[in-house]
This record gives sequence, structure tokens and C-alpha cells, in this order.
Amino acid sequence: EVHLVESGGGLVQPGGSLRLSCAASGFTFSRYAMAWVRQAPGKGLEWVSGLFDDGGGTKYADSVKGRFAISRDNAKNTLFLQMNSLKPEDTAVYYCNARRDRVDYWGEGTRVTVSS
Repeated sequence: EVHLVESGGGLVQPGGSLRLSCAASGFTFSRYAMAWVRQAPGKGLEWVSGLFDDGGGTKYADSVKGRFAISRDNAKNTLFLQMNSLKPEDTAVYYCNARRDRVDYWGEGTRVTVSS
């Protein structure tokens, strides 16, 4: 059975940092492209960052470029998102996504609140 379990969310002040993790199981993690997607209160899904299965390429939404860093540890089947210089507009539920061909897996999300 496939599981993607996000953790690391919480309440942080503007300018602060958080590191999100996504623990994967039930599929061959290293063969999947991984991404973080978020949903702010009252808004739709927003793609944040993606990382290809070979780890060779990363992409970021313009809204987080220079502040967020995505990485993966294939030995530990874990995806990370280091978030620095957080802003109130980063407040959202952050979801982990695994994709290969036409297969998509999603976690249940971890909530990040940026507020003073």
C-alpha cells in the first residue's frame, strides 16, 4: 500500500524557517518525480517545487524561488522542502506528490501558518 506522510509544518513568524519532510512507502521512490504542492485558505492548488526522479533537475514557482529548496534522499525514501524567509502568503497546507507516467500519489498534507 502506498503512503506519503508529510510532517514538519507548524506556526512560524514571518522571516522564519521550516523544513518539511515527506516519508514515502509502498512504491519505488527513486523512480518517481516528486513535487510539493500547496493550497492556501480559500484558494486552489498551487505547484511549489518539483524534483525529477534522477535528482538532476529542480524547479520552483516564482513565488518561492530563492527562498525554498527541494531535495530528496532516495536511500531513506524521503522528500524535503527547506523553507526560509517565510511570508504570510506562504500560509497553506503543503502536499507531497509522487508522479510517474500516469500514476499520481498524494499525501494528506501538513499545515504551515506564517503569522506574527
